Amino acid sequence: MTVYTVRQSLLLFLTAVIWGVAFVAQSAGMEHLGPFTYNSVRSLLGGLVLLPCIALLNRIQGRHVPDRKETGDLQSRRETAGEKEPGNDNRQLIIGGLCCGIILFAASNFQQFGIQYTTVGKAGFITAMYILIVPILGLLLHKKVGLQVWIGVIFGVTGLYLLCMKDSIRLEKGDALVLVCAFIFSLHILVIDHFSQKVDGVKMSCIQFWVCGILSLLCSLLFESPDLNSIMISWLPICYGGIMSCGVAYTLQIIGQKGMNPTVASLILSLESVVSVIAGFLLLGQAMSRRELYGCLMMTMAISFAQLPNRKKQC
Repeated sequence: MTVYTVRQSLLLFLTAVIWGVAFVAQSAGMEHLGPFTYNSVRSLLGGLVLLPCIALLNRIQGRHVPDRKETGDLQSRRETAGEKEPGNDNRQLIIGGLCCGIILFAASNFQQFGIQYTTVGKAGFITAMYILIVPILGLLLHKKVGLQVWIGVIFGVTGLYLLCMKDSIRLEKGDALVLVCAFIFSLHILVIDHFSQKVDGVKMSCIQFWVCGILSLLCSLLFESPDLNSIMISWLPICYGGIMSCGVAYTLQIIGQKGMNPTVASLILSLESVVSVIAGFLLLGQAMSRRELYGCLMMTMAISFAQLPNRKKQC
């Protein structure tokens, strides 16, 4: 494992920790705000936070003028890898930001609506189903999926049943909404994997927040009644969701995923579910039944099986 891989893994782990605690902030923010209103304010705040960061990074990069040999070596390595110089392809940057923003808008709002009807711990674990969905979606991209992934799917479905099903054989409303969110977040991971190699990660993150924030704002004006007083009352969860969850964590995700296998990245990010259970217990006093704990255990086993190395590839 290279130093670069370790650094990327640590960035993704920090992302997972921030997101895990964010489930508590999202739950608290719903006490006074509608889902669209909360997501619009926190996303726009995340976009604002990144503007001075981008200006600072541009200034730092402007001070470093590589010599001719350094430039030639860098260009040669990029041509060999088939990569374009990051940050210079504005068309790819805009397309990537728009795609990520639209997907993030859908995923975050499904999640926010779902959190109204389920606990923080359950929402975190169901969202972690993207660890299984990501490699399965890879089939559509003609990528082979090993037997261990299918075993993981079986464990995941079993765990989801224990975690979410109660008296009747059906998903509860909140669980179903968060499960849809997991599918959409899987697309988000794959889209980031595609564009992170081509564009500046911080700039793309900033664009996605503005897109997500504007779309959420339009929906809040159409379907909710946002008012400044409710926003001020919820300033703490909004600030955490906007500055930490959006501005910091999503940006770390884009930077951390660069050069990483998307399935490995999703595994590290899925640790947010463990953090969400701990945060829900410590900060909100939410307990889980023995049946739900067994479901969490099964889903943890599913995550482990999905990441077992393929022996055929090692031979």
